[in-house]
Amino acid sequence: VDDCDSSFQQPGAYTMHLQTHVEEPPEPPGTVHRCDQCGERFTGQSSYREHLSGHSGPYRCEQCGKSFSYFSNYKTHMRVHTGEKPYVCDQCPKSFSFLSSYKRHQVSHSGEKPYQCDFCGKSFSQSGHFSVHLRNHTGEKPFQCDKCGKSFSDVSGYKIHLRVHTGEKPYCCNHCGRGFSQLGNLKSHMRIHTGEKPYRCEDCGQSFSISKTYKQHVLTHTGEKPYKCDECGKGFGRLSNYSRHLRIHTGEQPYRCEQCGQCFNHPHSYNRHLRVHTGEKPYWCSKCKRWFTQPHSLKRHRCVETDDEESTGCIEVRVVG
Repeated sequence: VDDCDSSFQQPGAYTMHLQTHVEEPPEPPGTVHRCDQCGERFTGQSSYREHLSGHSGPYRCEQCGKSFSYFSNYKTHMRVHTGEKPYVCDQCPKSFSFLSSYKRHQVSHSGEKPYQCDFCGKSFSQSGHFSVHLRNHTGEKPFQCDKCGKSFSDVSGYKIHLRVHTGEKPYCCNHCGRGFSQLGNLKSHMRIHTGEKPYRCEDCGQSFSISKTYKQHVLTHTGEKPYKCDECGKGFGRLSNYSRHLRIHTGEQPYRCEQCGQCFNHPHSYNRHLRVHTGEKPYWCSKCKRWFTQPHSLKRHRCVETDDEESTGCIEVRVVG
């Protein structure tokens, strides 16, 4: 090839290298490549090919077991584990482990956005972001979970969801050791230790460490109930309350007891039921020192004690745990 000075000792390596110079026709926006060996999906052809090389080759990473056909690819991969970032941006403090990531970042400084959406006119500097955005209009969700069937429009959301099934929590708090499946959740958690409360209510001055809690609080001043039931018209200020209410109409009971098979539409009902099997009794009467499984059992007990002429009544109630 005229514009390349690479040389090779083995003819097979030379043949494989020639493929890098072959110009392939551009892919339609949103094209997804799926690895037949592990099921992982990729929106870019280059990242897909790089991934395929990880299933075979003589250079094996002792950290994660991934294999590579070329030593150069193996060395590049090792930066994932060492944290080495040799590509430093000369316009900002950011640095990158991979040349491809560095080049994509450079576009953010040039301001160039060559990928424009025909639906809404929004422009993007990277083809990958553009492809993901298009799915907001088409409704396409090519990344489907094999465990539960839930689908996602982008691979990052799909990978984060998988942690629900694997239990993986890669983000760990240095203060208390608690693990999180998402970086954003770790950052919010860290405010418990730092005491930071960046979200302040302009109406009452109360501050919050979590954006979601702050937004829910604001609704107490406005009285707004943005979540409205189409079946009965009832409104809710919180999405969680709205979602639980819908189960009244759908009959959905997602919380199933593994001991007896009984199902429940609310987590509180499910947790109360579990005590039937575990024998846990968290409700305690300080007057007669008796323990109860359910709060209504404690209330009934209090009435019985009060009816006793010799009893002064069990007034003080404590919940343990």
